Amino acid sequence: MTKQFLCLFLAFIAVQTMEGQARGNKLGYIDMEYILQNVPDYTEAKIQLEQKAQKWKLEIDTKKIEINKLKEALKAEKALLTKELIDERETEISFLENENLEYQQKRFGANGDLILQKSVLVKPIQDQVFTAVQGIAERLKYDFIFDKASDLTMLFAARRFDISEQVLRVLNRTEKREQLTKKQQKETEARELKEDALDSNPALADRQKLLDEKKAAREKVLEDRKALQEQKKKEFDDKRKQIQADREAKKNGTVSANVLKEGNTTTPTGVDSTKEAADQAKQKQADARAKLLEDRKKVFEDRKKALEERRQKILEDREALKKAQQEKLKENTNNN
Repeated sequence: MTKQFLCLFLAFIAVQTMEGQARGNKLGYIDMEYILQNVPDYTEAKIQLEQKAQKWKLEIDTKKIEINKLKEALKAEKALLTKELIDERETEISFLENENLEYQQKRFGANGDLILQKSVLVKPIQDQVFTAVQGIAERLKYDFIFDKASDLTMLFAARRFDISEQVLRVLNRTEKREQLTKKQQKETEARELKEDALDSNPALADRQKLLDEKKAAREKVLEDRKALQEQKKKEFDDKRKQIQADREAKKNGTVSANVLKEGNTTTPTGVDSTKEAADQAKQKQADARAKLLEDRKKVFEDRKKALEERRQKILEDREALKKAQQEKLKENTNNN
């Protein structure tokens, strides 16, 4: 009995080990440059730093121009000066050049102000990014997360492994929470839970994307219909106001027979314009209906494509798992 229990326990351990090996490690990466470019505080501070750098460069170039003028003046007057004056001016020029070079190194050198201030600027945001990455890794069970912008050479990285948008979302959440009321914080937390669920389930995220696209297409059709109704209402109001104005004019006797005659002759034109507006409205409705059908067809095709890709991926994963189990069994057989 004890031997049977021991055999069952060892078999259970072996199966769990094989499943862990077949699952493999979960990898992800971020693009630090992309994240920094989309953080408003960093962008604003970077612009200010670039303005400082331009100012320093202008000072250095101005100093160089002044030194070149002194050199040209010495070259033109050299034949008229004594050796002592020439040596004095050359010493002054050499001093100014060294001073300008030292200033350039101070501002743009390897340990200059520009590099140091860039480090000070990036460091707090990097700390926030690292904290966000650690939270995402723990929540979604990532084994490794790399930085695409680092010295690590990445010859290829599939877009589905990029979690930069998730990191940006975490950073924006932290910044926005400080400005929200308690009720808004509860609504935000509910929305964040939904976003986290989408992050942990790619298939659900694709489905949500299709639903959002379908909703956007439906809202676009409704907006077009509303705009068309407002246009028809405006045309009707203009026509009604014109009729009331004509009645008032006739009642007051301020319209001559010729004007009345012109009004009678223009009536058919008004009818024609109203008919034309109605035809245009019908055409717009038909176009909107065709656009809606086209959008629905596109959403259906996208959903079909996503389901096909998901089915193909499941088949590939099953095949890979089956192959790994076969290789493991073969290896165990050879060892035995």
